[in-house]
This record gives sequence, C-alpha cells and structure tokens, in this order.
Amino acid sequence: MANFLRVGDLDTEALVARGLEMKADPGRWAGSLAGKSVALFFEKPSTRTRISTEVAAAQLGMHPVVIGNESVGLGSRETPADVVRVMGRYVDLAAMRVFSHESLEAMRRHSGIPLVNLLSDLAHPCQAIADLMTIAERRPLEGSRVAYIGDGNNVCISLARGLARTGGRLTLACPPGYEPPKEEVEELGDALEIVHDPAEAADGADALYTDVWTSMGQEEEREQRLEAFAGFQVDAHLFAAASPEAIFLHCLPAHRGEEVTSEIMEHPRSVVFDQAEHRLHSVKAILHTLLA
Repeated sequence: MANFLRVGDLDTEALVARGLEMKADPGRWAGSLAGKSVALFFEKPSTRTRISTEVAAAQLGMHPVVIGNESVGLGSRETPADVVRVMGRYVDLAAMRVFSHESLEAMRRHSGIPLVNLLSDLAHPCQAIADLMTIAERRPLEGSRVAYIGDGNNVCISLARGLARTGGRLTLACPPGYEPPKEEVEELGDALEIVHDPAEAADGADALYTDVWTSMGQEEEREQRLEAFAGFQVDAHLFAAASPEAIFLHCLPAHRGEEVTSEIMEHPRSVVFDQAEHRLHSVKAILHTLLA
C-alpha cells in the first residue's frame, strides 16, 4: 500500500505534472473521489495546510474530518498505532501534521489505509511538490538550481529530495551547525551542496528560497537563532546576486524583517502567493494518486 510520508514515496515528476493539470482544469477532477472520506489530524496548528487540504478534499468530492490533538492526545492518551488503526475503520485515508516523524513511522507500520505527511520534524513533502510546481511553471526543473538560505530543516530536506528526483539541485547556505542530518546529506549526494556564505549560494541561482529562522517548537532557541542567522537575510543585495530571471520562494509564514525583507516579499519576481496556491493543487494530486 502506498503512502506519502517523504518525497520519493510517489513519483515526484508525475505529482508535479498532475498538480499543474489540476490547476489548469479543476472542473475535470471535481468530484472524482466522491464517496471517500479523509481524516485530517493536526498535532500542530496550521493555516495553509489545513485550509488547502480541507478544500482539496472537498473539491474532489471527499468528506474531510478535521481532528485536533486535544481530541486525541497523541502519545499520551493514545499511541500513534492505536490512533491510526481506529481511523482506518472509518476513513479511506489519513493525513497528519505531527511534531515527530517517528509518530508517522509508527502509524505506517500499523495502518490499513494510505497516510499522507502534512508536516513532521523531518519532512514536508506536500510543500515540496508545491515548490516544484511553482518552479516548473517558469522554467524546466531539470538543470534548475535553488539557493536555500537558512536552516537545513524539513522544508529544505524535502525540496532537496524533490530537486534530486527531477534533475535539479539545491545549494544550502546555513550557519555551521544548522545543516540537515548527516544521513540526509549522504543520501542526496551531488544534488545537495552546503556552504556557509549566502552570497556564494545565491550567485547565479535560478531561485532563492528561505524560511523562518525559528520554527514552531523552537521558541526557546529564538535568541540563539537570531544571532546565528544574522547575515542570512534575503534582501535586495542578495537577490541581485542570483540569475536576472530568478524567482523568490518562501513557504510562509514569513517574518518580514528577519529572514526576508518586505521589499523582496513584494518583488515582481516573488512567487510566494502562487506557491501558497499550489499547496491546494499539490494535495489534490497526492490524494487522487493514492485513492483513484
């Protein structure tokens, strides 16, 4: 049984192509999963992920059921394995936004239904498909180089995995100590380059990407991270080092004035809101691939 817990679990190029098809002709796919239901579980709060996934399911004719952790108590009131075994008796698919990727792996081992990772500490695969769609609308993915300025986090890892599977590559510029886990770096090989100078990463890049310096659950590290990432802001000077046709991406929410300036967020080549829209179409492509 197929799941989508990490980029590579499904055909990446096919998901990007299907997402763009669904964007171009949404009526063709309307109601195509009628009669099916999906549980949307959020251990962590969400804006874009919840709205896009709930709307995606509804547009495909599915019945979405949204569940917060106050109802579940994942890992305290009930084990991940028991939660997903119960869900499998009611719904056709479960999509989860969790703190720990280990929770998803525990669910996968016991699940009788497909699972989708809506975000974990290790991966954000739905975001990566939306990112790749955004790039693919403007240039071929093959040969594209994205400069990721910031933390080697779940978003960075998933995008790097996506680029590796579509003929692109990612250059990460981060302070020492903020690289992705060693096993991820080794698996990605030549598709991932790590530098510690933002200007070096940005030089000639086809896209600049950044994310918040302090993610949800890292609030106690905020001051330390602000100090470590000083000098890693995407501003006009850094953007000018990229290709003349380069685009700017951000998975949102953005902390304007920290990792990116308002000038770049509002730049004519900023595509962050197209990118946010693609969260809807990417999830539709994932749901349809798993259930049609």
